[in-house]
Amino acid sequence: MNDATPIPDPMADMTEAELRVQLADFYHLVSYLGWTELIFNHISVRLPGEEHTYLVNPFGLHYDEVTPENLVVVGVDGKLARESQYKANPAGFALHGVIHEFREDVGCVAHTHTTPISAITMKGFDLDHNSFYGAQLHGRVAYHAFEGITIYDDERERMLKSLGDKHVLVLRNHGIAVCEADIPLTFFLLWTVQRAAEIQCAASAIPGPNTVLTEDIKQKSADDAQRLKDSASFSSLLFDAMVRKMKRDCPQFA
Repeated sequence: MNDATPIPDPMADMTEAELRVQLADFYHLVSYLGWTELIFNHISVRLPGEEHTYLVNPFGLHYDEVTPENLVVVGVDGKLARESQYKANPAGFALHGVIHEFREDVGCVAHTHTTPISAITMKGFDLDHNSFYGAQLHGRVAYHAFEGITIYDDERERMLKSLGDKHVLVLRNHGIAVCEADIPLTFFLLWTVQRAAEIQCAASAIPGPNTVLTEDIKQKSADDAQRLKDSASFSSLLFDAMVRKMKRDCPQFA
């Protein structure tokens, strides 16, 4: 993206086999939490190395059907980089491919259309930063105008420009994309955005004005959230605990 000192590959310490297991768990968690959209939407993780290939769900399978073995390897052009009985979803490459190609700090990208998130993206206002969860996202959210279904190559550059150096991209009239260095951090960020959206929708249904936080408090909340993010064990503990709970409740994912 620039001529600065190269950013270390966030996936360098993970093997492909480990990433496959972790990504399949992420898909199952999204299904478990009710955030799926039939066979649509995507979560991707970049494979270690310089090829900028990434793992993503096979097109045509529900998130429940994703396994470590059937995840497909795709290049930033959206085409299969390895043979598979499955196809890649063409709607995924424009968003995921361009982020994996140019955001060296990003290892994982997740995209959802949950009802609270999609409802907020239709409104003329932004994601609210006055809740406990929204304040943690202060300064981390970017916005991109709706151009139709994201299947066209020419939108890639505009989406990347809209995202900039942020980690949350609100796709107006559409949904959300979040990206982070690894899978646990991306899950944690997606959960935070989802909670912020749920609370924003619920608060908007209650008559009366919201209590507005000061800029100082919003920034303090975002800084504190960053410190939690920087503690590698925090996001991993959260992700692993949710995976264990999911597997207890849904033995088919064990």
